[in-house]
Amino acid sequence: MNKVILMGRLTRDPEVRYTQTSNTLVATFGLAVNRRFVKQGEERQADFINIVAWGKTGEFCSKYFKKGQQVGVIGRVQTRNWEDENKVKHYATEVVAEETYFADSKKDGDSGASSFENTFGTSIAEGSEFSVSSEDDLPF
Repeated sequence: MNKVILMGRLTRDPEVRYTQTSNTLVATFGLAVNRRFVKQGEERQADFINIVAWGKTGEFCSKYFKKGQQVGVIGRVQTRNWEDENKVKHYATEVVAEETYFADSKKDGDSGASSFENTFGTSIAEGSEFSVSSEDDLPF
């Protein structure tokens, strides 16, 4: 099984490009993920992980993610290699994002719909059929 779950801060704004053959959107960004433990007398260390998001996920990241923001990423590890024009071999290891989420705490003055957006990466349109009244029976 190849499954990665990360939470960290963006080291840069997502960069967007499109594939030459199918014109598919690809967003790339770096994620600084703090290590779990800190050795006594040392500063906390972080790992800097390259993230690649394709299609709709990449579009979402490029539109809403900004440098310094804390986000969650669920995906898979991918390695690749290639040879450049000088016959030098290059290797890359990155996480391909399958799901992305906001992980920052709710800001003051946000409405309820935006807190849903912060949690699940999507918003509920005003006047949509999704609503809960105090009279509804809830299963929890």
